[in-house]
Amino acid sequence: MGKFMGEVNVLYAIRGNRPSRGSRLEAQVIVGTPGTVMDWCFKLKLIKVEYISVFVLDEADVMIGFQGHFDHSVRVKRAMPQNCQMLLFSATFEESVWCFAERIVPDPNIIKLKKEELTLNNIQQFYDACEDEEHKYRALCNIYGTITIAQAIIFCQTRRTANWLSREMVNDGHCVALLSGELTVADRAEIIKRFREGKEKVLITTNVCARGIDVAQVSIVVNFDLPLTIDGFIDYETYLHRIGRTGRFGKKGVAVNLVEKCCLYMLRDIEEHFDTRIKKLNTGDLDEMEKLCH
Repeated sequence: MGKFMGEVNVLYAIRGNRPSRGSRLEAQVIVGTPGTVMDWCFKLKLIKVEYISVFVLDEADVMIGFQGHFDHSVRVKRAMPQNCQMLLFSATFEESVWCFAERIVPDPNIIKLKKEELTLNNIQQFYDACEDEEHKYRALCNIYGTITIAQAIIFCQTRRTANWLSREMVNDGHCVALLSGELTVADRAEIIKRFREGKEKVLITTNVCARGIDVAQVSIVVNFDLPLTIDGFIDYETYLHRIGRTGRFGKKGVAVNLVEKCCLYMLRDIEEHFDTRIKKLNTGDLDEMEKLCH
């Protein structure tokens, strides 16, 4: 938005984009990751903390949930003037986020979505029961070969699966992009840029892409694996963020879950948690596949 206002400049405080020590920053808005912002404030002294008037934590549940982000965020906040405005944004607010907010934001204004709006009613949710990884791949090929897809995002639980799936799809002649956590910030940005421009129709990724990417042309999200917590339970917040990559900007979207039969009980947990229905889909039946088009 800043580029449309001649007097407003924006600067990115991310690893690899480091001004020289003693530089004078002209930007009014600094967007960055917690560790780099902290370095610019305290180590390089590029940002004069006492002049900060607004402090924003986007994806606040992640910023507070991960210990390193939490420590950095708290340290930056403590150094700011008392009248600095605090803004916390997140699609999901767990108890830990509320406790954090109550500690650092006095007398807050709270804007919440109704629970039913979090079920993403403009997104049709389906599942196909699969035997194993190879069966999932055949189901994915049937989906991609049967219906018209503008662009698709496919989520995997691990880098290993994402790498394997990417190789398989490329070998079958599909033009895909692979986005995972080991890439540099610059490489990630370039991949997302190409995907936005439609140069690749399919983006295969881990949870690194579950939040924050808004591409209007994404008509389908496929969960090649359901998102799990470290303890092996369904990660409801990540599921919500994943399927929310389709159906953006008020459009209709489709989410398909490829689930091994031994894990079908997890779908029931998702339905109960979000008070929604995930319909069964036989990806081997062309008539059934028509459901995805209506």
